[in-house]
Amino acid sequence: MSPQRFEILVGLYGDDRTAQILSEEATIGSWLRVEAALATAQGELGILETDAAEAIVEAAKPGNIDRDRLWKETRTVGYPILSLVRQIDAALPEAHRGRVHYGATTQDIMDSGLAFQLDESAARLGVLLAEFGDSMARLAEQHAETVIAGRTHALQAVPTTFGAKIATYVGELARHRDRLAAARTRLAVVSLFGAGGTSAAYGVHAVALRARVARLLGLRTTDVPWHVARDGLAEFGLVCSLLAGTCARFAREVVDLSRTEIAEVGEASGHHRGASSTMPQKVNPIESEAVIGLSATTGALSSALFRVMEAGHERAAGEWQAEWQVLPQLVCLSAAALRTSASIAAGLQVFPQAMRANLRADGGLVMAEAYMMRLADRLGRERAHDLVYEAVGHCRATGEPLFTALRHALPAEVAATIEELPPESYLGRPHETVNAALALWRTEV
Repeated sequence: MSPQRFEILVGLYGDDRTAQILSEEATIGSWLRVEAALATAQGELGILETDAAEAIVEAAKPGNIDRDRLWKETRTVGYPILSLVRQIDAALPEAHRGRVHYGATTQDIMDSGLAFQLDESAARLGVLLAEFGDSMARLAEQHAETVIAGRTHALQAVPTTFGAKIATYVGELARHRDRLAAARTRLAVVSLFGAGGTSAAYGVHAVALRARVARLLGLRTTDVPWHVARDGLAEFGLVCSLLAGTCARFAREVVDLSRTEIAEVGEASGHHRGASSTMPQKVNPIESEAVIGLSATTGALSSALFRVMEAGHERAAGEWQAEWQVLPQLVCLSAAALRTSASIAAGLQVFPQAMRANLRADGGLVMAEAYMMRLADRLGRERAHDLVYEAVGHCRATGEPLFTALRHALPAEVAATIEELPPESYLGRPHETVNAALALWRTEV
């Protein structure tokens, strides 16, 4: 094969285990594993003689495959299995030749191998998701009472806690865990239906053969062919994009809260971490930036999966090849986003004093709704809203604190009944939010 391009983003932040699962070696190995399982099952069912089946299993080993020849012949044929089968066959004793790949078609082997690889990939994504979710759960629990300005439209809105903010991510990751488990179940399915999906070449033992091969590979069986029904694979790819999307939301939050003017959180520190080549003061949120880049790429790639689902009749004509490029990339990008996000969460620096100071940055206007709701019982909601609105305008024009401006604007008998409200008085129920998210996360799948 020709030299492969260096993918700098995945090269720097990718997950080695995921890369190994989807490597050239593992991909060829998955095809060999399927051929061996097919021969084993055919030997058990009497389709092949036992010694022939055993010989095929012994020959279906990586050491018998010349990769240069495999890819050269694949370029001519268009698919790799013909060359793979010929090389396995050549490694057999003369008496057992002509029995490899008996009744199978190329896509049977490649799809079953892919299902095996993606099942392993899904398991690895589950591990990385758990690491990220556990780190976020710890942050939510630790900061359930750490008061911070909640922001809507990028502006201060009402007080909340950092733990309650993080709890929304924990809940989201719990839902992703369910999505990943469901998608994994639907993709880990053997494909063994022959050339046109009819199983004709497998004969009367087709159903039993398929079930046995599935068990040998650790996959589920099915009696409905999926040569062109790619919804399960598309679902899995979209789950990968969803995982990366949540990672990007968290990374964007870290970038925004790390801004010099806000400085409420920061990534882990270290010598030259996030340094600039020219500005000595810079400590850039480099891992968060990487996650945003990884997620942006998954979103763009995943759109191709809908084109893959357009495959017609009983065999794709180009749509299948799109999977070869898109699915491994989606998995690797998603794994990298999860792995890097877990690193961000585990090393995140949280600065409660800056959060407290920023609550005062707008003269206490973050408490405007709180005062309005306190006054609504006495004045009615609409009048209370208008009075507070006018007081806010006065504060912005004069720099006067909101509480002082309200005391001046309200009727004396009403002004005497209100007191200055600290941010802690208007947090809602952050502990309930955090506890509910933690309960979701800690529930076993």
